[in-house]
Amino acid sequence: MQSSTDSVSALLSYTQDPALQKIGFKILNGERLQEAEGVTLFEKGSLSWLGALANFVREKKHGNITYFNRNFHIEPTNVCVFNCSFCSYSRGYAHREEGWELSIEQMMHIVKSYDGKPVTEVHIVGGVHPKMNMEFFLELLRSIKSHRPDLHIKAFTPVELDYMFRKAKLTVQEGMQMAHEAGLDSLPGGGAEIFHPEIRKQICDDKVDAEGWLTIHRTAHQLGMHSNATLLYGHIEAYHHRIDHMERLRQLQDETGGFNTFIPLKFRNKDNDMQHIPESSIIEDMRMYAVSRLYLDNFPHIKAYWPMLGRQQAQLTLSFGVNDMDGTIDDSTKIYSMAGSEEQSPSMSTSDLVQLIRSAGRTPIERGTLYNVVKDYSTVALESIEA
Repeated sequence: MQSSTDSVSALLSYTQDPALQKIGFKILNGERLQEAEGVTLFEKGSLSWLGALANFVREKKHGNITYFNRNFHIEPTNVCVFNCSFCSYSRGYAHREEGWELSIEQMMHIVKSYDGKPVTEVHIVGGVHPKMNMEFFLELLRSIKSHRPDLHIKAFTPVELDYMFRKAKLTVQEGMQMAHEAGLDSLPGGGAEIFHPEIRKQICDDKVDAEGWLTIHRTAHQLGMHSNATLLYGHIEAYHHRIDHMERLRQLQDETGGFNTFIPLKFRNKDNDMQHIPESSIIEDMRMYAVSRLYLDNFPHIKAYWPMLGRQQAQLTLSFGVNDMDGTIDDSTKIYSMAGSEEQSPSMSTSDLVQLIRSAGRTPIERGTLYNVVKDYSTVALESIEA
């Protein structure tokens, strides 16, 4: 029986392109790719070739394990002072009657609805509402921690945090320290979009720039917090913009080691200012995941956000470098359903996720936010799994 390395080596011999052969052998030998080589993977690599390499790296890092967690989302508001052309979710402050604004009491009601349930994480992101300021969210963090100290709070993109800090006249260091002390445990990866100014100027010019985003994550890492990172793909960007984005993330990860997970996010074109742009194909989606795994050599985990892709396509990513299927989510999240995602009421039970992972031939492991193992579901009977 051939080893995994032998199988991939055999596949590499099928390409006659010298540039791809060189890149392939670098990957097999654990050598870092350069930016031009990342672009070459996108431009020249066949999907089967990329998938085999990405799966090789994935299994070298994690074997057959695929992680998930039990979490729920709170979206405080979809009212936003910013106007991102790709966004189907937010409503401008002048039209806030079309959106929603949750009070602390309403959000705590959501938290309390999970009392007695084995969730480990609450994920809090939303629009940037001028009346939901730093003190408002500090009170929310303290309230959640007071009620349920063991619940990991992953909250607020740098877009939200930058606005809070500037309005409160705080430095990034001061603001992050206050949020951390109030109960903020880690940062999600949102708001990154595309770092390159050529694209950022066209799709989200008025919100925090790439350096601001990276500075907030760097500061979180320096405070001992972990975070995730994202990239919004499949709109007006070129391949070199994607690689530039991943290169900046890779450099910060070299510096701090604070990123847990990279999550490619597919652009959805329903009801936004970019609805004339066709969405990427499944082939392009899998290409994005595979190249992410190959280029981001210092990121331990690559995640498929199944509410955005749909559960079947998310399952397919497990053959293209992905080792994390996100979580049970609950159907409260609207960010992607409002943009026309495959999952209009995104909710999967633990048994649903376990079955999805098993049917792809992988080993389902429930994790905490920081990838501590909560439970191995490889041999647990589906009918005995608690929702």
